[in-house]
Amino acid sequence: MLTKIAGGDIIDPVNGRSGKGDLWIRDEEIVEPPSGGKADKIFDASGCVVMAGAIDIHSHIGGGNVNTARLLLPEQHAAHLPRPSATPLSNAGWSTFETGCLYAKMGFTTVVEPAMNPGATLHTHLELADIPIIDKATLAILGNDDFLLSLIRDGASEQMIDDYVAWTVGTTRALGVKVINAGAAAAFKENVRNFSLDDVVPSYGVSSRNIVKTLQASVGRLGVPHPLHVHCNNLGVAGAADTAAATIAAAEGRPLHLAHLQFYGYGKEGKRGFSSEAARLAELVNATPEVTIDIGQVMFGQTVTVSSDVMRQFSARGSAHPKKWVIWDGDGNGGGIVPYRYREDFYGTLQWAIGLELFLLITDPWRVFFTTDHPNGAPFTAYPKLFELLMRRDARAAMAEGLSKPAMALSTLSSIDREYTFDEIAIMTRAAPAKLLGLKDRGHLGAGALADVAVYRRGEDIAKMLGSAALVFKNGDLVVQDGAVTHYRWGKALRLNPTPDKAIVKRLEDFHQSRYGLSLDWFSFPDSAIARENPFAEVA
Repeated sequence: MLTKIAGGDIIDPVNGRSGKGDLWIRDEEIVEPPSGGKADKIFDASGCVVMAGAIDIHSHIGGGNVNTARLLLPEQHAAHLPRPSATPLSNAGWSTFETGCLYAKMGFTTVVEPAMNPGATLHTHLELADIPIIDKATLAILGNDDFLLSLIRDGASEQMIDDYVAWTVGTTRALGVKVINAGAAAAFKENVRNFSLDDVVPSYGVSSRNIVKTLQASVGRLGVPHPLHVHCNNLGVAGAADTAAATIAAAEGRPLHLAHLQFYGYGKEGKRGFSSEAARLAELVNATPEVTIDIGQVMFGQTVTVSSDVMRQFSARGSAHPKKWVIWDGDGNGGGIVPYRYREDFYGTLQWAIGLELFLLITDPWRVFFTTDHPNGAPFTAYPKLFELLMRRDARAAMAEGLSKPAMALSTLSSIDREYTFDEIAIMTRAAPAKLLGLKDRGHLGAGALADVAVYRRGEDIAKMLGSAALVFKNGDLVVQDGAVTHYRWGKALRLNPTPDKAIVKRLEDFHQSRYGLSLDWFSFPDSAIARENPFAEVA
């Protein structure tokens, strides 16, 4: 099947294309224009912007915490009943099937679940396999598990550390490694309730910094494309900017990715002891080229926070809205589910402004990534409005008019003139994520790329334009037309396949037998357990 997308404004920063032209697709791949070839299908893209399918590097779309949120909020997920048109969480919670459809309608074709507990791997992949259309990937959580902390405490060799990290990534079918408040979940078990970068985990004698540096170095030695994905200490507290600054400094020339930096952009200035430190953090990121970040933008309204940061979620339970929550203290990480409503008050206004400040003050679109930390800062369906805020200064100003004036006075947002261009949007949501994740087959429109393509009809209303794609192709298959899903297909889970030394497998087997009375096979599963043909795609 030879398909031609004709006459669109092609925006492809990787290959230097920015202007009117045609795009050719043969079966599942983008190809060079054939000499004398006649297309089997032609789609008129005149008056449209043509980009690669978008990639979301940090969105909680499957796994234990996500499913527990569904259980906590059954009024949002009763599949056998019609959903009420207006409930507190009617815009925040969806089934796995709806997740894939809603992402595809916006032109997203690949999404990363960034926090997979290795002990819940099968559950996570079963959920991801039930998400249609888009490809998925996961990051495996390490940094609070007994085995790794024991290795660090006992002075294990770099080879042994690397073998354990490789075994975890390979066994869980992950694309990289995430560390969440390193050491804090282990410290939480011993009644510690505050934990910073240089605090030490009781019973192990290792600091949070030591854990982060150990994993950062191991990920680098193993050649995992995505740098260590770090959820820093002290999320969401006034003064968290100091922790973020210290973590940025700890990169020390090696790649490091900081997740949802907005939640660390908080200072202690002003009458309420809460202020914006976004300008300071943006300056640090600009000066530290080895660091990449995603934002975790806050948008107003009801959502539900899900996190494996059990210490943070435990401390936040008192602000739950509605007044119900789940905290669980698991063996390696634990976590919590706390519904929350972001209000247009002093604190909500500052959080909203801080995220936008970071987006606009970090100068390199290759190192700042478009996220709301779904659903923690906002549901991913808020993306169209967020695109508009980034691309139109007047939209930001109009929204700020109705917000807290004292809060806005503690932010630099109103003084920032920058407006994102379509080229910068394409970098931030396509080219840069593909590069960060090591996915050479997507994020661009060059010959040989996977035919993941999003076509948007130009219009003054940016939110409408980018929220409802005119055409979306997944692997060359037309799946969305005029903002509606026209065809369902199943994507794949993208995975690495590192091979650890057999000695670490024997040691792990002995450890799990003695500690849990379980075979190591409990952490593994055959691909056939997913019950879909070829559910995984190995990344070279």
